[in-house]
Amino acid sequence: MPFTISYHKEAVKNDIPALPAAMKVRIKSAIETKLTMYPEQYALPLRRTLKGYWKLRVGDYRIIFEFDRSTIIVLGIGHRKDIYDRMKNRIGPLIGKANNYLLRAVEEV
Repeated sequence: MPFTISYHKEAVKNDIPALPAAMKVRIKSAIETKLTMYPEQYALPLRRTLKGYWKLRVGDYRIIFEFDRSTIIVLGIGHRKDIYDRMKNRIGPLIGKANNYLLRAVEEV
């Protein structure tokens, strides 16, 4: 069963435009092929303060996301050197709350 992909508003506004053009193509392809069909097979769960979220590696870039039975929400995309700190700042205050907090902030791309 394919998953529906949604993007956090900050990922659409800040993360995707900041990517190099060649990396945008690779990341889009990885999302469309790997995440839509088998996210648990290709991605790894995050630990510690980002526990409950997942990462997909695409070269030196990481796609941080969460998913349920039918929807994947891409929370952030960025270089491995700073994506985890940005994600802590972006979703840190929301960790532990109900997952519906993002439904209002999600934009379809």
